[in-house]
Order: sequence, then C-alpha cells, then structure tokens
Amino acid sequence: MSALPTRKNEAWRYSDLAAVARHWPVAVEPVVVPAGESHADIIRATDEGIRHLAISIGAGGAYRMTILDSGRSYGRIALDVTLHDGADFQLGAILIGHGAQNIELVTTVRHVGPNSTSRQIVRAVAGDTATASYLGQVAVAREGQKTDASQSFKAILLNRGATANAKPELEIFADDVKCAHGAAIGEIDNNALFYMTSRGVPPAQARALLTRAFLSDALEGLDEATTEALDAEITALLETAA
Repeated sequence: MSALPTRKNEAWRYSDLAAVARHWPVAVEPVVVPAGESHADIIRATDEGIRHLAISIGAGGAYRMTILDSGRSYGRIALDVTLHDGADFQLGAILIGHGAQNIELVTTVRHVGPNSTSRQIVRAVAGDTATASYLGQVAVAREGQKTDASQSFKAILLNRGATANAKPELEIFADDVKCAHGAAIGEIDNNALFYMTSRGVPPAQARALLTRAFLSDALEGLDEATTEALDAEITALLETAA
C-alpha cells in the first residue's frame, strides 16, 4: 500500500488529509482512446471521495472530458493524461462549492509525441467557507515538438470566507511549442451587477445570471442537448451555493 500523502507533497497542499485518509488507497482508473478514435465523457461528482484517472490518447486520437463537481464535503479528481503523436485532449471543468466543502481538481497532461494539442478550461464558484482548488501541470517531452497547449483557471468567490487556490505549471523540454496558462480569482463584477439591477433585474437573479455566464466557457464545444441538461444542473447547484 502506498503511503498516505502529506502536505510536503505539492499535489496535496490544499487537501483535507483527514478525508483523504478515509478513502486511501485510491485505485487508478485506466481510460484508453485508441489511435485515430474520438471519445467523450462527462463526470458528475456528487459523492465524497477521490478519483484518479490515467488517460492515454493514441496517435491521432481525440478525447473530450467534461466535469461538473459539487455536492460533497471532500472531493478530489486527478487526471493523468498522456498524448501521443497528433492526439488532442479537451477538458471543460466546473467546480461549485458551498458550505465547508473542499473540492480539488488536479491535472497532469503529458505531451510525449509531436503535433499534439490540449486545452483545459476550469471555472470555479465558491460560497460560504468552501474551498475550490486547481493544480494543473502541462509537461512537454523532448519529442513533443509542435505541441499546442493551454490551460485557464478562473474562480469567483461569493463570500469573504470562501477560498480558491490555483497552481498552473508548465514543464517544457521541446523548443518548438505553443504553451500558455493563466489564473484569475475575484468576485462578481459590481459594475455589471449594478447595470443589471438598475434595469429592473432583481439582485439575486442578476448574480445568478452573471455567475452562470462566467461558467459558460467550460461548456464550449458541447452539443446543444448536453449543454441544456448541464445548464439545468448548474442552475440548481448555484442556488445552493449562493
């Protein structure tokens, strides 16, 4: 059995270690996308626990993952992604925390072949005393020439007691790549809120609309039916977090 992680391990810096101990050890779930094939999955995380997915995308393969994470006292999802020649990985993740929840998303995306692409869009909303954390690493091997990778994390804090943590990281050994990352944490735009309320939109509804619009980036590229279904779930979760 592997040793229980400690805060000395950077990947577990923001974790609730008492909760981690209840779910340790964690089984690794393999996900294999064969060369030239395209797959898509949606993860709805509502129960306390830890998931660790090892994702391998074969040459020319494509994989889209959508994550909607909320509704549990402690939850962690770790993605370990390997992209081969010409593979593509797309991640859209929404983290919604309320109460005293601690929600974590940890991603490691390894570009081990040339001409591979990855795009990660993570949006978080935290209310009450909840904590939402994103730790994301993009690692490009020497063989990963022509890699095109990006990761974006943005969070809105609905209360002063809420917390968001971000640690984007790039590790690049190739010399012909296009890689970018960014992180921003703040509150709802008061100017936009004032504009909407001054035109008759009730404050609570205005906050909900602005928050929902903030999360929309993570759903880009999904078909209309899937987007509508997730919209209904997100609206219900935001009512709880507000």
